[in-house]
Amino acid sequence: MESDNKRIKLSRLNTCILYFFIFAFIGWLLETFYSLYELGHFTKRGFLLGPICPIYGFGALILILFFSKYKNNNLKLFFYSAIVFSLFEYLVGFGLDALFGLKFWDYTSESFNLNGRISIFFSFAWGIIAIIFINHLYPFIKRKINVLLSKTPYKLQISIVRILCVLFFADTIVSCIRYLI
Repeated sequence: MESDNKRIKLSRLNTCILYFFIFAFIGWLLETFYSLYELGHFTKRGFLLGPICPIYGFGALILILFFSKYKNNNLKLFFYSAIVFSLFEYLVGFGLDALFGLKFWDYTSESFNLNGRISIFFSFAWGIIAIIFINHLYPFIKRKINVLLSKTPYKLQISIVRILCVLFFADTIVSCIRYLI
């Protein structure tokens, strides 16, 4: 029976959920190390209490689901990603400010910024990051995850996805309450 569990694959939805958490955690690590480098000490990064930045998880899913088709066209991948992620970053920044009065990033000191929420430099960076992500990081992580999943019983995989979702929703609720009070 155990070998049958290993052969069943996660659904596309569950796989996307897993990728969301992996890349949200990697984003949190990047933010944390960048902050450590810039400030010289640890600073809690992100909206949530836990070690994930959902904006990176959602960004990764956008790239995987909608931009993977441009893997062989870096020019389109660059421009589409720069535009879409600038818009995404602006909307998330606006939403956090409107709902909670929070500003997790501020580009007002950057040239060519829009309300401090986006800047031309970071728009350019999102385009470059998308090329690196689609052509190198995602295929590498995907291979590693597929190997790991092939060695993990299906019921355990599903349990991990469900536990991560419960923790995420609980963290989101607690964080929203914390910022609203």
